[in-house]
Amino acid sequence: MDQEKLASFVSEVWDTSILPKITDYIRIPCKSPMFDKEWEQTGHLESAVQLIESWCKDHGLSGLTTEIVRLPGRSPLLFMEVPATDGSSDDTVLLYGHYDKQPEMTGWREDLGPWKPVREGDKLYGRGGADDGYAAFASVLALSAVRKHGGSHKRAVILIEGCEESGSFDLPHYLEHLGSRIGAVSLVLCLDSGCGNYDQLWVTTSLRGLVGGTLTVKVLNQGVHSGDATGVVPSSFRIARQLLDRLEDSKTGKILPAAFHAEIPAERKEQAAVTGRVLGDGMFERFPYAGGTQPVSKDHSELILNRTWRPYLAVTGADGIPPIASAGNVLRPSTSLKLSLRLPPTVEPAAAAAELTRLLTENPPHGAEVTFHAEEPGPGWNAPALAPWLKQSLEQASQAQFGRESCFMGEGGSIPFMGMLGRRFPAAQFVITGVLGPESNAHGPNEFLHVPMAKRLTAAMAQVLNDHAKR
Repeated sequence: MDQEKLASFVSEVWDTSILPKITDYIRIPCKSPMFDKEWEQTGHLESAVQLIESWCKDHGLSGLTTEIVRLPGRSPLLFMEVPATDGSSDDTVLLYGHYDKQPEMTGWREDLGPWKPVREGDKLYGRGGADDGYAAFASVLALSAVRKHGGSHKRAVILIEGCEESGSFDLPHYLEHLGSRIGAVSLVLCLDSGCGNYDQLWVTTSLRGLVGGTLTVKVLNQGVHSGDATGVVPSSFRIARQLLDRLEDSKTGKILPAAFHAEIPAERKEQAAVTGRVLGDGMFERFPYAGGTQPVSKDHSELILNRTWRPYLAVTGADGIPPIASAGNVLRPSTSLKLSLRLPPTVEPAAAAAELTRLLTENPPHGAEVTFHAEEPGPGWNAPALAPWLKQSLEQASQAQFGRESCFMGEGGSIPFMGMLGRRFPAAQFVITGVLGPESNAHGPNEFLHVPMAKRLTAAMAQVLNDHAKR
């Protein structure tokens, strides 16, 4: 395929057709079912999936069939199928994305908002454009670009789900329901991940798992005057601190028990060293530090391994602690902390949840009433080794579209469906990539889609599809 012509075609379709439609999509408050319990009544998920299906139908990709599949009580899933250019049906590439969104969150710039699309230069602001509204459009366009420029592709199935931001709890039901229609998958292309910069092709090699839950320490049945009780009744906050000390070194943040660690594969260490050199200080400078705050380290490769292969704890919420304006001199009866413990990709999450519960609740200081209610743990994922053809394809695609080498890096977050797809298609190769780069701020305020990155990534995926067919 002529890479220049392919890139030009992709860019033109993005500018004239996709960007106007993504702009309309951003306006839809199609929050994931976890954040919109009345999603069936509000109809926002339905509006979003219909908008996406409509564009895909109208794009004119030869042989494309579309269906919005609906299982009772489950968010709709868009199922699309494109026949192989050679007419074969024994080999399938699965392309994945989602259309549901995170909630609004606070802190948006005054002239921006989650449902207010705003284009500024290379950036299209608004919730969901990059996470992950662009995926369906890019998937269809990549296949279209292959056909238009003399390439080949195998049979393609595109799944666009509506529950990813809620943990993809609907997806297993659809995978089971559609299993025979999906077929034998040899390649999975997922466009719902991140990139270290906007200058080259990035491939996600691993994802951390997650154990979350609420730790509650109760010492009294009601609050009492602090002047009367301190020194007699133990502080629930102090006990909570002691319990966290069992888990975490408060000076370094290192997670102490071996049960939450895993051996880091040599290949991942090598990739972290390369990626550390590519990103340099940008690895830590990209965050909006307050005051004189410094990162935990300035060793680039160690920061990458911290973020992708080592467990770390965040306290993401608290109850039982009144706002300062209404805080009297009271020894509070209880403290509750919402904990988020990121796990290495290969640590078994259910076992980690059980160990965390035991660690925090066994033999509590002063005999306090301590509970830990663990949420459903999320598995991590470690990609299978790249086949030689795919490694070469990714490098060539990156050089053709970006003029730089491809890069490989794990992600610190969890994408639950990856484990599902990995277990369902154990023989498949995986290309997990995306446009969520520096400051794109998925899930937070001022989320944006980097338009040139999305264009180049679309063209790069066309190259991979072609190479997959010719391998």
